[in-house]
Amino acid sequence: MSLKAKVEAIIYATEEPVTLDQLASLLRDEVLAELRAEEDARLALNQIISDGPAAAQSDELADDAAFEDAPAPPEAAQNAPAEAPPAAESAPLSEKDKKAEAKEELRTIKAHVSGIINALVAEYASAERGMEIRQIAGGYRMATKPEHHDVVVNFAKSLKPPVRLSLQALETLAVIAYKQPVTVPEISEIRGVDTSGVIATLLDRKLITTAGRKQVIGRPILYRTTKEFLLRFGLNDVSELPSMEEFEKLGDPQADLFAAGAEKAERSTELPLEVSGPDESQSATHALPENSTANPPKGDSIVPADGTYVTEAEAGSSPEKT
Repeated sequence: MSLKAKVEAIIYATEEPVTLDQLASLLRDEVLAELRAEEDARLALNQIISDGPAAAQSDELADDAAFEDAPAPPEAAQNAPAEAPPAAESAPLSEKDKKAEAKEELRTIKAHVSGIINALVAEYASAERGMEIRQIAGGYRMATKPEHHDVVVNFAKSLKPPVRLSLQALETLAVIAYKQPVTVPEISEIRGVDTSGVIATLLDRKLITTAGRKQVIGRPILYRTTKEFLLRFGLNDVSELPSMEEFEKLGDPQADLFAAGAEKAERSTELPLEVSGPDESQSATHALPENSTANPPKGDSIVPADGTYVTEAEAGSSPEKT
């Protein structure tokens, strides 16, 4: 794609007027590449033009050399001018020079883009074109020509306005789309609220229509979706609606995260019973009752029914405590 076509596409696609600075920034590399290509072509053309007389002169010299029998003296080669020494590498540019070079480059890019825009403006000014490029608010934007105002207005009036539905209307429309044909009581039972007002809105928007009456007591009206519904939602038929299994597969992406957190919290509450002492079973069974003494006596002890600690010696000497 040529640079001119890119500028035209950007001006056509923009909603806000695009400025010359924006175009120069977006198309900087393309502009520099095109400028280098133009410079190379100009140098090649100049070389071809300059090589014309030089080629004729070289032919004359070749004819003169053919008539000379004696070779050139060796001193001529020695007295020939030495080759020019290679040019020294240029010193690095200072910060000020870099800024000046960048400024000059930006000026060149803007001048080139401005020339392209002027060429496009001239092309679109032709009577064969129905649009034109206008300079608005410091930028450029395409617009229809004033002489085509009437036909454009009549066309705009024939367009359908965009459909805007509330959340309740969308829920009701979804129930009808998946359950059609369906009655108002069935829709209300699924949604849990009265949907008679929403049904009227959907009928006005021509998204649903009646589909006869259900053969039950009261014979309620059945509703189904229309062709306008398919057009608005970009469907060929209702079979292209997502299935319930597809909705379940979508699910909540954070559901697994919450499930993992709940499982971790449940594991943290199931702490094992920590038992200290050499004999875990004995330590676990020797729990202190409420009326027991805080410091039991040393030695082997047993716990009678009344909760007092008694040593084996006392148990043997005092039968009434055993």
